[in-house]
Order: sequence, then C-alpha cells, then structure tokens
Amino acid sequence: MSEVILNDTNFEAEVLKSEVPVMVDFWATWCGPCRMLGPVVEELAEEYAGKVKVCKLNVDEGADTSAKYRITSIPTIIFFKKGEIAGQTVGLQSKTALQEKLNALL
Repeated sequence: MSEVILNDTNFEAEVLKSEVPVMVDFWATWCGPCRMLGPVVEELAEEYAGKVKVCKLNVDEGADTSAKYRITSIPTIIFFKKGEIAGQTVGLQSKTALQEKLNALL
C-alpha cells in the first residue's frame, strides 16, 4: 500500500505542507462505496507515485479534520495543491474521472 494514512495529528504536515499535489480520500470502514473505491485509490497511489501524494483519512479517526473540511458524505475526495483546495468529488467516482482530476493538478 503506497497511500499515506492520515489523522488529525499529521494532516497539516502531510497535506498542507506537501511539495507535491495531494489527493485525500475521506472514508470509513462501514461505508460500502468507500470500500468499493479503495482499490482504485490504491492503484492511483501506485500510478502517480512521486508526482501526487495519495492519502486516506478515516473520518471516524480524524473527526476534527473531517469537521474542518465539512465532510458530511463519504467517500469524499479533496485535491490539494500548495496547501489549498484545488478540487473535490463526493460519492463513488470512476478511475478515469479521478485520473482527469489528478492530471489537471500536474
């Protein structure tokens, strides 16, 4: 697994201060669509290694960060560039749709 696992403690260092664009998957173990998206996120982490940092934040374990970004539906993916939000998706997405978002960040 090449995704970075986030929590409330490491979010700022891993995402907001990242030198490369970041994709954060806000998810939970009890969320069916999140589990369906998981393998796609893993594939993207491998494909974009070195170009984009792919991260996962379990909303139950990162409640403060999830609240800060107003995560009310999952899966939610937020794309960051230079510490700023550069895009967002909510719900199950195709790999192609996520690739388009990632390519736009590069």
